[in-house]
Amino acid sequence: MSITFKKSVAVLADQVTVEEAETLLEWLVKNPAAKVNLGDLEHLHTADLQVLMALKPNVSVWPKNTDIKVWLEAALNA
Repeated sequence: MSITFKKSVAVLADQVTVEEAETLLEWLVKNPAAKVNLGDLEHLHTADLQVLMALKPNVSVWPKNTDIKVWLEAALNA
């Protein structure tokens, strides 16, 4: 699994797949004040992106990969 759930932060790393979207959704719904750490993210499936766009969690760390960072900032700050 490419998502680690801590007390108040979901850490998304490497390749986050479609199979993880439902778990991410459920966790964010149960933890509405939670943040997401995208620092080590390399690939985000569109299902997971839709979860983030719908629930709009605060991003504590943006991706180190500048290509991913640019389009995620545009999508999540729209």
